[in-house]
Amino acid sequence: MNFASFSPVRSDFYPPIEPYQVARMVLDGTHTMHYEQSGNPNGIPLLFLHGGPGAGASATHRQFFDPAVYRIIIFDQRGAGRSSPLGELVDNTTPHLIADIEQLRKKLDVSRWIVFGGSWGATLALAYAEHHPNRVMALVLRGIFLGRQFEIDWFLYGLKNFYPEAWRKFAGHLPPESRQNILAAYYARITNTDPAVHIPAARAWSIYEGSCSSLIPSEMVVANFGSDRVALGLARMESHYFMNKIFLPENFLLDNIGRVRHIPTTIVQGRYDVICPIISADELAHAFPEAAYHVINDAGHSAFEPGTRAKLIETMEQLKARFGPRL
Repeated sequence: MNFASFSPVRSDFYPPIEPYQVARMVLDGTHTMHYEQSGNPNGIPLLFLHGGPGAGASATHRQFFDPAVYRIIIFDQRGAGRSSPLGELVDNTTPHLIADIEQLRKKLDVSRWIVFGGSWGATLALAYAEHHPNRVMALVLRGIFLGRQFEIDWFLYGLKNFYPEAWRKFAGHLPPESRQNILAAYYARITNTDPAVHIPAARAWSIYEGSCSSLIPSEMVVANFGSDRVALGLARMESHYFMNKIFLPENFLLDNIGRVRHIPTTIVQGRYDVICPIISADELAHAFPEAAYHVINDAGHSAFEPGTRAKLIETMEQLKARFGPRL
């Protein structure tokens, strides 16, 4: 089959599919990874990295990719989603996640793969590629977060400039004397062993993020972020990683961009993304001029907003033409 003859015009989701494999992989004495494969077992290997950290993956994520062409590999990162234990912080760092990706690649006998990630997923994709550039065929990065301190501070304090009502609820979960250091105060509550303390704190954190993630606020998105599984994974992982400056030196991803500039890369960024403001995508694009950079002028942070979704799917259509045939 000659994929290069296809016109890369599709911009809407593929129909829902079920995985052909769902499995678990023991990572160490603490963590067990949940992973799945769907699509074409002999297709172009494609690794999807979810956001957060801690958000977990969903069935909808499969629908960005042509199941006739791609071997779609999705896993829940340590402490997230269906991996266990949910919310576990021990041995949960960026280097651990990078090593987990390599362990999964070897287990699945993949030589090289396309790596697709948004928000924290883009952070992890870039970090993985900079550590293992010879294993990456292409990168698709959406909603750029480079893990720098000012980006973390923006999430904690800057969003009040655009979503003051959401920020007021977020900060209002804390006593007034704790609001000068929101991160430390939330971290103490989210990691408290008492469910009466950590569950409301995790839910408040997660709902805050969900409330600010779309250009047009969505009650459905907020409800999903408020569910216990999403909230506990997301809030614990994000606060843990933010407290530890994402376990990478400041500006590591830009300082090491030379390691990946030969890799075909697409950057997709919502102009009005307030979770991961466009300045980070702009700086990445200028440090990486070989990358294709697309600004979606009617979108916020979410991958599911129409313009962002369309550009991501269009990009995957172009990549299947570039890297096929494989059947």
